[in-house]
Amino acid sequence: MAAPQTARVTRSLLSNPKRMSRVQIPQCLYQTRTASTTYTETTDLSEDVVPDTSFRNAISEEHITSFNPLARSRRRKTQLPPSRYQFRPPKYYRGPLHPHQPPPPWDPSSRLFIPGPFSLPRLEETYHTTLAPDLMTLMYTHHPPGTLPGPSPPRLRGWDGSSPYHKNRPLRAPRGASPHLPLMDRPVTFRNIPRLEKIHVHSFLRDAGTDQNVVAVACMVVQAITGVRARVYRAKHNINNFNLVKGRPCAVGVELRGEDMWAFLSKVVEVVMPRIKEYQGVKGGAGDGSGDIGWGFSGEVVGGFPEVEVNYDA
Repeated sequence: MAAPQTARVTRSLLSNPKRMSRVQIPQCLYQTRTASTTYTETTDLSEDVVPDTSFRNAISEEHITSFNPLARSRRRKTQLPPSRYQFRPPKYYRGPLHPHQPPPPWDPSSRLFIPGPFSLPRLEETYHTTLAPDLMTLMYTHHPPGTLPGPSPPRLRGWDGSSPYHKNRPLRAPRGASPHLPLMDRPVTFRNIPRLEKIHVHSFLRDAGTDQNVVAVACMVVQAITGVRARVYRAKHNINNFNLVKGRPCAVGVELRGEDMWAFLSKVVEVVMPRIKEYQGVKGGAGDGSGDIGWGFSGEVVGGFPEVEVNYDA
């Protein structure tokens, strides 16, 4: 019934044009373009404000070649209004309750902001694609649904009570030569996968107390192989066995992070270590169990760095 009635009404409207003109068509059934191509505001505008709309045709080649920003800035009589979003971070951190808080270091407005990274080292890419998933899988601890992890064992040892003097004694330190407690283990998730944070290159100078030229040579070598300016460390105490005099230089070192860290590590792993004869690798006990790993190179091995080797070849 509905289809014949609709067709009949349509034929009657088409046959009578006057009746068709009185029919109101809803606005939602069609679309019109209401954007204007001219600016109708009568107020004076600066030449830095474009009065035209973006719906116009492309800019001509003549206009592009005649564009001169320096000449336009000289013709400007008044300065542009400052942005309302300009923010100058505080110079000092005055606590978490102070109303003026510095932005995080990743914010471009922060004083600690460092732009980058500008490249992706191959060693860092290998960590993200291969090592990180394997580490998360190896350190994963499964807990069945509805169950909680068991209580952690005590970190300090108690007394067995075999002597009456054990009463009210403080707990003993853990077994081992180190009196310090190790770091507490935390569940590893995709947010806290172990990764390399920084590398500290340190060189102890035994002869710095008698020959000051050793410090300058060590600074140049460390700066050449790392690309970062070396820092000189001074002795805090007098130690005769190590020829240390309080206040005199005794060592140099640098701290590497980011791209410099990955570049230095890849150079050590791919260039320096393969050249060592009968190299057994880094010892398994080189770490302290808290995330720090350290090893050393002799003077002959340091000569295998490309930045140092080029001087011997010359």
